[in-house]
Amino acid sequence: MGKKAKGNRVQVILECTEQKASGVAGISRYVTTKNKKNTTERLERRKYNPYLQRVTVHREIK
Repeated sequence: MGKKAKGNRVQVILECTEQKASGVAGISRYVTTKNKKNTTERLERRKYNPYLQRVTVHREIK
């Protein structure tokens, strides 16, 4: 028997919100998964930004 499909889990991209406003070159992005049934709104996580060298807010993009 095969693996069961992960029907509700989707891959999402998290992008830094502070870096766009600051004008620093580069884009800090992370890839993660979320359950689209339980979490219908966009994800927002605090992640490390290597370009700004600090922890910043990363939001889900389409």
